[in-house]
Amino acid sequence: MVNNKKQLVIITGMSGAGKTVAIQSFEDMGYFVVDNLPPKLLRKFWNLMFESGHIDKVAVVIDLRSRDLDNELLNAVSILETKEEVQSKIIYLNASNEVLVKRYNQTRRSHPLAMSGRLLDGINKERQLLLPVMQHADLIIDTSSIKPKQLRQRLIEQTKGEDLSDVFHIEVMSFGFKYGLPIDADLVFDVRFLPNPYYISEMKPLTGLQKSVSEYVLTQKMTIDFYDKLWDLLVTIIPGYIKEGKTNLTIAIGCTGGQHRSVALVEKLGKDLLQAYPTDITHREIWRYQGEQS
Repeated sequence: MVNNKKQLVIITGMSGAGKTVAIQSFEDMGYFVVDNLPPKLLRKFWNLMFESGHIDKVAVVIDLRSRDLDNELLNAVSILETKEEVQSKIIYLNASNEVLVKRYNQTRRSHPLAMSGRLLDGINKERQLLLPVMQHADLIIDTSSIKPKQLRQRLIEQTKGEDLSDVFHIEVMSFGFKYGLPIDADLVFDVRFLPNPYYISEMKPLTGLQKSVSEYVLTQKMTIDFYDKLWDLLVTIIPGYIKEGKTNLTIAIGCTGGQHRSVALVEKLGKDLLQAYPTDITHREIWRYQGEQS
């Protein structure tokens, strides 16, 4: 059964327990995110989001920086839960006092309830004030012994299910080495060793988007051998990237000018990857040759 309700996730919990990691994780999952929203504004904010008609998933961080967290938050959530069009969830992030003290000492930040007093006193006071919220939480995660990427992975699993590929995206890009390396590429492959259509007069003004060029490049034995090995490599390593919590992977393939060989290979690779992952194709240099074909 399809759930057509709009999603509202409220992220709260102890200061220093990982709310920044949480909000970044939800942003990567396509949520509209807001940090440090006063509880009194939650209902008004939600109504604005609902009236916009364009936002279906919202994640907000509400914590003791707002000072009036407990009663105001629970009252607002209780009212929102009566609406048929909204499905809300409270995620509470917790950690031990020892871990929180260590994290604050590492960041040298002041605790919101210990601006002029002992850090541990502020943590204990916060824990007491947050107790009613924790008791009403739908999900409690203790981050004392987990790393940020593990917290991220758990949040994605709880929200999207076990298949983390739902939030994974691949960008496949062609480029020309003579115009410089793409600075945003995770993986770069050099195909300047392949036979070059540039030296065939009728193909020189064309690009790898044209069928004659594409067939020439892709039917070369050297290209076939290279592509088979490249595909085996990507099939092996992409699940590892997903498991580590990476949400975007940029694969760049370069030839001399980014006109023929890299374009043909990126078109094939992008279409093959699209069978398993959301994939976009970009040809960085293609605009340089459009005038030559007119």
